[in-house]
Amino acid sequence: MKAVGEAGANRPLMPVEQAVERLLALAEASPIRETERVPLADADGRVLATGLVASLDLPPWPNSAMDGYALRVADWQGQPLSVSQRIFAGHAPTPLEPGTCARIFTGAPLPEGADCVEMQENTDVLDDGRVVFREPLAVNRNVRPQGQETRAGELVLAAGTRLGPIELGLAATLGVAELDVVRRVRVAVLSTGDELVEPGQPLGPGQIYNSNRRLLASWLQRLGCEVRDVGIIVDDLDTTRACLAGLGDVDLILSTGGVSVGEADYLGIALREAGELSLWKLAIKPGKPLTFGHFRGVPVIGLPGNPASTLVTFGLLTRPYLLRRQGVAEVSPLQFSVPAGFDWPRAGTRREYLRARLEEGQAHIYKNQSSGVLRSAAWAEGLVEVREGATPQRGDSVVFIPLSELLG
Repeated sequence: MKAVGEAGANRPLMPVEQAVERLLALAEASPIRETERVPLADADGRVLATGLVASLDLPPWPNSAMDGYALRVADWQGQPLSVSQRIFAGHAPTPLEPGTCARIFTGAPLPEGADCVEMQENTDVLDDGRVVFREPLAVNRNVRPQGQETRAGELVLAAGTRLGPIELGLAATLGVAELDVVRRVRVAVLSTGDELVEPGQPLGPGQIYNSNRRLLASWLQRLGCEVRDVGIIVDDLDTTRACLAGLGDVDLILSTGGVSVGEADYLGIALREAGELSLWKLAIKPGKPLTFGHFRGVPVIGLPGNPASTLVTFGLLTRPYLLRRQGVAEVSPLQFSVPAGFDWPRAGTRREYLRARLEEGQAHIYKNQSSGVLRSAAWAEGLVEVREGATPQRGDSVVFIPLSELLG
């Protein structure tokens, strides 16, 4: 099939928001439906396939929030109280004897009949062992009631939740040992070009080391994807066809350098023979050209080849696409406003994403914003967004997107 040109020479550049919307719609049209059950130890970074419903109350019984003494407030009229029992976490108490208190420790179950815990710092112990309460008492003081956190039958984590240490800890709190998660997205990573050489090999004339392959493979693994690393495909049509035929069962073909319509672009030729490709020209800098299409029904994304362009377009466009295919509802990275620590006098026609870091509460940009300079991203802590036509000056508010939000 022939390529479908969606952004010809006379077409306006596609806004970033529109490109994201289109990619998310395409992701929703081909969701990953297969699931698997995994132990909590293997669920970090995975996407929850079915909602987690509490099977018990949390806490399952009233317990003490402090080390101190449990008592019934109505039994206390200011007099010292005898200690009738000691209650440790993990031990079952007996009902509280009327007119007494119980020595209790943090997390221990409240004995039946008690309705208050006074912290030990507000008490004195007499020589005969009775306890003096120095301050007025109140019902439910320092008591964690049953079901304070969660009630049995309550939805605790919705399907589509990305699981991290906190979510896994919550599941463990409910006694859950395994979770149903979405099957990993299988992504084939392609690098093309005789100019590319893998690290560790000698460089020939006109050759460069292949940085994008390692950048994307590591990033995809952080996102919970299964990476099919095809390596470098040499500039030969038959070799390219053979590589594509050997990809196996994948959910996405991801290339860098884009997939052009030129006669010497063998990857593009081979992909179009069994599918369709569209070249989107985006109003984004770095990273204007982006290719999307299908090869034998498998989605294809071609990212621009300069390292900073690859980073920006993968983080802002491909990452949300991959997450949405797994059913994640909220795919936008956290972003916030900070004062600019720089002047940006030149207004652009594209949305610019500047590599920046925060110093003394202000965003400072790297001195060289070339799309070929990956060192700028290693120095940076995030991206500063500069809108089309904007010329922010020092002290103006700018949007900052932490790289930690994009990388994980």
